[in-house]
Amino acid sequence: MCGRYAISSPPDTLAKFLGVTGALPNFPAHYNCAPTQPLPVVRKSARGGREFSFMQWGLVPSWSKGPDTRFSMINARAETAAIKPAYRGPFRQHRCLIPADGFYEWQKTEDGKQPHFFSLKTKEPHGFAGLWDEWMGPHGDEILSFSIITTKANALVRPIHDRMPVILSPEYYGAWLGEDEPQSPKVLEALLLPFPAEEMQCYPVSRRVNSPANDDADLVMPLAG
Repeated sequence: MCGRYAISSPPDTLAKFLGVTGALPNFPAHYNCAPTQPLPVVRKSARGGREFSFMQWGLVPSWSKGPDTRFSMINARAETAAIKPAYRGPFRQHRCLIPADGFYEWQKTEDGKQPHFFSLKTKEPHGFAGLWDEWMGPHGDEILSFSIITTKANALVRPIHDRMPVILSPEYYGAWLGEDEPQSPKVLEALLLPFPAEEMQCYPVSRRVNSPANDDADLVMPLAG
């Protein structure tokens, strides 16, 4: 499960790390990315290279009747994304990167659920493996949307949660985005592994992150004491 994450690096830094060559939109830091929000996604451009696009978090399949609050498609499981009806089309044709500087998970305690923030030890931005789709309504209305792919937790995340988002290594960005020669589902699935625990860090943060209305730098700061 990945239900919240942070994008604190400026757009030009994200573009450098993710290899974006298209237009560079100016978007603010977002410390509490939540489902249904429009968020930046990196995808292969029709003109070549990589581009930023803003999409709603929570996949709306192109073949569906439209958004349905009964279903949550914020995450796609790495083990089944290639075959599940909602994800198999995007898995073949619409793979993307989700820019991030870290993500949150919650641990059950006697005092309630305690959020923790996970990031790279280098504090550098990275890209989650994602899928996107385009839904067109009967009156021409359009929704671009995405899901984050999750995999089994590594040793750092496991005490907090049994799943984590797939953090792709930069050398796999081209293959995942379909820039290289066509890859079989099996080859792509082999990229969707837990990120090495020794390259990550984790610490408890304020429960203010529980509300999407809170969105400031204090959310990613370690709890005092």
